[in-house]
Amino acid sequence: MAKIDIKNSGDGWLVVWLEPLGEDRWLKPGEKFQIQDDYAGPESPFTIDHWFDRDDRAAGIEHLSVWVEYGDLYAKVTDETGSVIECGHQRPSDVDHKWADARER
Repeated sequence: MAKIDIKNSGDGWLVVWLEPLGEDRWLKPGEKFQIQDDYAGPESPFTIDHWFDRDDRAAGIEHLSVWVEYGDLYAKVTDETGSVIECGHQRPSDVDHKWADARER
């Protein structure tokens, strides 16, 4: 089984995108979680991409994409206690409303 630990060492939100599914999970400063995949082959199962949008960065939001390259696209994401965390974890309600409004247009 392949695993990767993600920790938010910043001062603001870290949005972790699980790709290619486009799932988002939001981490507060100091929080961490683990992504687990069933892949056991010789290649690296994950590709990591850190990126930002100027408006998001000004609002204290950074982004990290974790691409599942091998194994199950529906990788398991858990917090420090081992509890599964789902898509939208801790997504701020104002972001949720903004995205919902954008989908309606």
